Amino acid sequence: MSDAPTAASPVVISRVRNGVGHLTLNRPRALNAVDIEMVRILSAALDDWEHDSQVDMVVLDGAGDRGLCAGGDVRALHAQITGGGAADAAQFFRAEYALNARIAEYPKPVIVFADGITMGGGVGLASHARFRVVTERSQLAMPETRIGFTPDVGGTWLLARAPGRIGEYLALTGGTMDAADAVYAGFADHLVPVARLEAFRDALETRADPQGPAELVLMFDETPETSRLESGRVWIDAAFAADTVDEILERLRARAEPDAVATADLLDTLSPTALTVTLAAVRSARKLPTLRDVLAQEYALVLWFAVTQPDLVEGIRAQLIDKDRSPRWSPATLADLDPGIADEALAFVPAPPLWD
Repeated sequence: MSDAPTAASPVVISRVRNGVGHLTLNRPRALNAVDIEMVRILSAALDDWEHDSQVDMVVLDGAGDRGLCAGGDVRALHAQITGGGAADAAQFFRAEYALNARIAEYPKPVIVFADGITMGGGVGLASHARFRVVTERSQLAMPETRIGFTPDVGGTWLLARAPGRIGEYLALTGGTMDAADAVYAGFADHLVPVARLEAFRDALETRADPQGPAELVLMFDETPETSRLESGRVWIDAAFAADTVDEILERLRARAEPDAVATADLLDTLSPTALTVTLAAVRSARKLPTLRDVLAQEYALVLWFAVTQPDLVEGIRAQLIDKDRSPRWSPATLADLDPGIADEALAFVPAPPLWD
């Protein structure tokens, strides 16, 4: 069944009530995957509400009970690249990244409910907001290396600022975070149980006392359990501090922890190009001063992948189109990879540029 917009079912539901501008991603059958129309609607609403005295804050959530947003529409990206529409892909990324920056810089409080699956483009919508709420069923990830790609939507800004080498670990593996992991890694701020979400929404609208979201959320949140990422810091930091992907693999295989060995086995199945460029991207992002600088770096990298690299198309094919889960990476091994590939990727000059 199509998720095409209709008068009765827009892809983004927008309404204002009691001082709260409420935006709901409304493609539940597609797990609210973001397309260019949704990006434009969200951006236009934020523009309209910025100077609207009837809107004090913005709440963003997703329709359905499976998740906020599974990411961008990568099937459409595959069609654009294979159909010679790289310019269309660039247009989408420019609009999406501008929205990510807009959310981060918005002068009014933005509260996002990252309930359920929140991955890729969903993280770009959720994790740059001022108040980032997760629940006990949240699953956050930047899984781009699984399709021969690299984290974007400001993901490397977040990954680069995670504790220790958690960022490198999450970036390379595409691992999924639960609520405790997301708070620990800096992708979320508050754990609010699903059973309390509706009451929190109501409180944001009534807000008799206390008044603001910073105080209100404390009435509904809970302290997460210890994150498994925090528990695994010893082996994660020891392995992912290595200079290269090859050295990371060597260190993982030398560890006694079963999770370290399993991580090495996973990395062996992923695109050597994606892993190498992603490692360099996270470490470069660590040195960049602003989110906009990181988004510009990511924009260049994603267009480098789209225009010059076969692994992105192949990864989408294997994971989402043919679903044979048997990608044929090119080159197939780290040993076959050009040692200057990361420098080449980071030096790529996109056209048009991200910021005018």
